[in-house]
Amino acid sequence: MSEDLELVTIDEAAQLVGKTPHNIRDYIQRGRIRKYNELGQPIERATNGHLRVSLKEIRIFLSLVEQGLEKHHHAGLHPELGFHDVPEHKRTKHVHRLHPYLGKFIPQLVEWFLARYFQPDDVILDPFMGSGTTLIQGNEMKMHTIGIDISPFNCLIARVKAAKYDITKASYEILDIEKKVANFSAELNRSEINKWSLFPLDTIEDIKNRLLANCKSEYLKTWFAPRALIEMLYYRDLIPNYHYQDLLRVLLSRAVRSSRLVPHYDLATPKVPLPVGEKYWCRKHNRFCYPIDNCITKIHAYSRDTARRIAEFDKIRSDRSINIIQADSRTVDLKAELASTVIAGRPIDGIFTSPPYVGQIDYHDQHIYAYELFGFPRQDEQEIGPKKKGKSKQAQFEYIEGIAAVFRNVLPLLKSDAKIFVVANDRFNLYPEIAKRSGLRIIDEFHRAVTKRTEQGDDPYQETIFFMMKA
Repeated sequence: MSEDLELVTIDEAAQLVGKTPHNIRDYIQRGRIRKYNELGQPIERATNGHLRVSLKEIRIFLSLVEQGLEKHHHAGLHPELGFHDVPEHKRTKHVHRLHPYLGKFIPQLVEWFLARYFQPDDVILDPFMGSGTTLIQGNEMKMHTIGIDISPFNCLIARVKAAKYDITKASYEILDIEKKVANFSAELNRSEINKWSLFPLDTIEDIKNRLLANCKSEYLKTWFAPRALIEMLYYRDLIPNYHYQDLLRVLLSRAVRSSRLVPHYDLATPKVPLPVGEKYWCRKHNRFCYPIDNCITKIHAYSRDTARRIAEFDKIRSDRSINIIQADSRTVDLKAELASTVIAGRPIDGIFTSPPYVGQIDYHDQHIYAYELFGFPRQDEQEIGPKKKGKSKQAQFEYIEGIAAVFRNVLPLLKSDAKIFVVANDRFNLYPEIAKRSGLRIIDEFHRAVTKRTEQGDDPYQETIFFMMKA
């Protein structure tokens, strides 16, 4: 413990980081770094000569001050788990960025725990799979992974990330459908018949009328400019002509999400659509902007990005299995679901998961555009702790029982010494009761600062990773 912390006296710390002893005492007083004894145990008071501070904590804090991120660092937070020094392109490496997902953790967090507590060929379960971050990172580390999620769209994202592709064929299809939609888009506003045109004016009108006639969604008609709507519907219409249809659906969904009539700074939780062509002050770009009026721009941007990402993951993925199950984790027969897989009958070595936070996100609503575009069945009523139910005492009670029911259901398939890691923002202190009702005991807690949360602002935010085992 003390070795990891690099414990030193206040005077030694001041000399090593180029500060004064007064500066170091000030960091302690302001709650930026912790006090330790010689054994590396956190303490409130120390007798003369026995106070130690962590050189690693001080250096991380000073680095954050330099970056303007001081507000994210407080005493008691794990010095490594903020991943402050990990740039955005590594936080969203390869297929982890195929589609945005509100509330997901970064792959480096999964990697940190899997590397320290598990071995290659272990079986890791995530009963709150979301977009599949644990599954993909576990596979990269040569572990078998299992993911369960109630949302059909979440499972689609995870399956597309996990799929093994013929990269040449997939890239061709991505670029071919993009080219077809781009040609169609170029003709949408054409005013005169061009003999070189692929689409005579009467044909364009016929196509537009057919696409709009087949669009029954008032949401799509309200939240997208007319041109964007036609382009996305045309893309959707072409998907059945290709082999990798799910990959194209996820690509289109990503483009559609970014093409709504919403402010650039509010893609995650938009409230109302903006009028077409009406400028607004954009907090993201610090200037006046206009809502996007087309979809082809985003299709173009994400097509090459998608092709690149699946090719990157293909080079580093392992041959371990990735198993995705669309079901309610409280009631799913996991043994039956895994019966025909390569890990059938194998006990599960551990869990790494991040359940919903009580009253914070409506998981189906965050992807409403995809449900409306593709007609996926919705399972809102089976969500645990949705935002629409709030954070009342009753909502907290239902949340406790829902999360505990999941763990009670899957625990029989876990090894007796299985390690369970649960990432939570437990502001209501619900997890001690959840552990008790689940038949688990909390072994340790890791506290981390959360920074660089895509589209969620930059306010100080903390998470706890609970390390649990069977009671």
